[in-house]
Amino acid sequence: MFHGSMVALVTPMHADGAIDEDGLQRLVGWHVENRTDAIVTVGTTGESATLDEDEHCHIIRRTVEMAAGRVPVIAGTGANSTREAIDLTRCAMEAGVDACLLVTPYYNKPTQEGMYRHFQAVAEAVPVPQILYNVPGRTACDLLPETVERLSGISNIIGIKEATGDVDRAREILQRCGERMDVYSGDDATAMELMLSGGKGNISVTANVAPAGMHAMCAAAIAGDRNAAAAANRPLEELHRILFVESNPIPVKWALHEMGMIASGIRLPMTPLADQYREPLRASLRQAGILD
Repeated sequence: MFHGSMVALVTPMHADGAIDEDGLQRLVGWHVENRTDAIVTVGTTGESATLDEDEHCHIIRRTVEMAAGRVPVIAGTGANSTREAIDLTRCAMEAGVDACLLVTPYYNKPTQEGMYRHFQAVAEAVPVPQILYNVPGRTACDLLPETVERLSGISNIIGIKEATGDVDRAREILQRCGERMDVYSGDDATAMELMLSGGKGNISVTANVAPAGMHAMCAAAIAGDRNAAAAANRPLEELHRILFVESNPIPVKWALHEMGMIASGIRLPMTPLADQYREPLRASLRQAGILD
């Protein structure tokens, strides 16, 4: 249903932590101009963990309004409370999103059966297309391929963002689920290989700062053109690494501020990028042709 470069959009904030709606408008327009294939709002990169429910729903509504049908909008609506995930997903559906992205229930450490029932409950309660999101490095639980296969039988669960960086894991999901579920990378460094293996796109942090380059790389990889994909990916490889030198979204928000795209705000417990990483990140932006 969704293919290509899907930006895991930051949530712009002023220095005091208030939402920067002008910055959000600027980013949405920039991504439309640079052919980003979908906008994923209020996910991990959007600091969903530090937004209250009213802010979360407000940003979803505003992103849909700003996109104005020019690009699909996917809303992060996962939670470690199944009831909260249902409420957020319903809010997003009512706002007019094209799909929702639901992270595995973090901190609780549910069993595979618990995760299956969690996602089943959300899918049955809210009839919007839903994409699973597996990122065990942040959640302390791992949605295994056999559980993904079970969930692929639910009609409105249409895909999975597999953010382990394990391409063999993604290949196993593709083999198990076939056409029932699209597989997306959630790891920029290995995204090209996943798409060359049959994945349909990349939910990307790097696309925040290099939307045109990520669009070109994803299009080539999905088409099976390894040489073109590698050529597009080469200038971005150092960005894939350095944008995770501190916890996401610390580096990418600093980079966007450096580019003049957003205000400087980030909410505690996240902190501004440490001084020692700033010049290396600037150098990577220059290498990618983003800064002069």
